[in-house]
Amino acid sequence: MPTCPFCGAPETDRFELEGRRFLVFACMFTPAVDPRLDETELTEHLARTYRRDAAGPYFRSTCDRLHRYVTRGDVAEAMRTGARPPGGA
Repeated sequence: MPTCPFCGAPETDRFELEGRRFLVFACMFTPAVDPRLDETELTEHLARTYRRDAAGPYFRSTCDRLHRYVTRGDVAEAMRTGARPPGGA
């Protein structure tokens, strides 16, 4: 069973959505992975993609996406005005 490449938390769930498999770890890290990977390839992929020295670019791109989400469109408008964004988020 894979563990979180950042903190070592165990995998608690996995599901497939729109052709991607998502692994859910106890720490709530939920990477999308290729569903064709077997367990050995999956462990290698996690180690290669999210290893500590490569984590900077991963987190930087995640932060950039979150920043764009909250500074543009309906969410940004809701933050400026205090109105509820569409969908009740």
